[in-house]
Amino acid sequence: MGTNPGGGGTETHMITFLRALADLGLETHALVHPQGNIANALRDSPVQLLFGRFRNSADPTGIVDLNRALSRLRPGLVIGSFSKEYWPLALITRAYGIPLMLFRHMDLPIRPSTRWLLSHWPLRLMAVSRYLQTRLVDQGIPAARVEYLPNPVVLDDFVPPSGSRERLRQQLGIADEAFLVGYVGAWHRGKGIFALAEAINAAHAQDARIEGLWLGGGPHEEAFRAAVAGRPWHHLQGWTDAVAPWYGAMDGLALPSIEPDTFGRVLVEAQASGLPVLGANIGGIPEAFAPGQSGLLLPPGDVVAWRDAILALGQSAALRSSLGQEGQSFVQRFAAQSVAEEFLRRANALGNVA
Repeated sequence: MGTNPGGGGTETHMITFLRALADLGLETHALVHPQGNIANALRDSPVQLLFGRFRNSADPTGIVDLNRALSRLRPGLVIGSFSKEYWPLALITRAYGIPLMLFRHMDLPIRPSTRWLLSHWPLRLMAVSRYLQTRLVDQGIPAARVEYLPNPVVLDDFVPPSGSRERLRQQLGIADEAFLVGYVGAWHRGKGIFALAEAINAAHAQDARIEGLWLGGGPHEEAFRAAVAGRPWHHLQGWTDAVAPWYGAMDGLALPSIEPDTFGRVLVEAQASGLPVLGANIGGIPEAFAPGQSGLLLPPGDVVAWRDAILALGQSAALRSSLGQEGQSFVQRFAAQSVAEEFLRRANALGNVA
């Protein structure tokens, strides 16, 4: 169940996880917002869709939708991902005697009522990173109740199509010899985009082959566009649903957050594409790659350190190749099918899934 209409990391996780379960042959249903991103992404999949909305945890319409779905389906297990749906799921699944698993994605303060639910209710709680697992314990959830399950990614989806590098770089006017640093995600100060832009500027001043490619958008887009205006080595593409071809145009990917992220999904995607990566040493980002082996781990907001790392990658094809090859091996642990199989193993061990 996940009736949030948005298109963030939680929604992406749910889409990927449900598809993987269905691909393993499980009869899988999803109660989702009828106009939401999850519904749109799953319409042509084996996942069977039901529709509902939860504006908040006490939304009577959502409660009716959920009760109707469980009454009809009587599933072997129910999974939830959004905190506003935790309590309705807990109460209604218990009434039907259906096991419940809740995923936690965001490192946000937990309300006392939710903390009590996660600490005492007969359910299983999954964190999508080791970092978040620790943070939940720090907020008062008993350690024995918090499990870790890797964030699933369909790795094959991020193998760049043949010819995409040449086509897109030509479209952008980027020379073959240029070293293109990519960023994919929200244009938000907390993501470290301004510091990364400064680092690219400083690297470009020493090596004119260094350029930046920016995919995304967000609350600080206007300020960011102003900050890089007049610097033609920055290429701003905005949001795109088809990211894989753009990874093919890049020579490396950076995730420079200065505020904690619970994970670094774009780093996994980039490594699946064969790219070396640069990641900030904050939150769950270091879990998304192998520091020193598939990428470089850097201090958040340290423009000089990021400049030097960009120059090091730009000036050594051997280093890029070594990091890229190791990354493709490292990210196999996040393969959606493997994550789904591990989930089923745990669920079957407790008799939760027939």
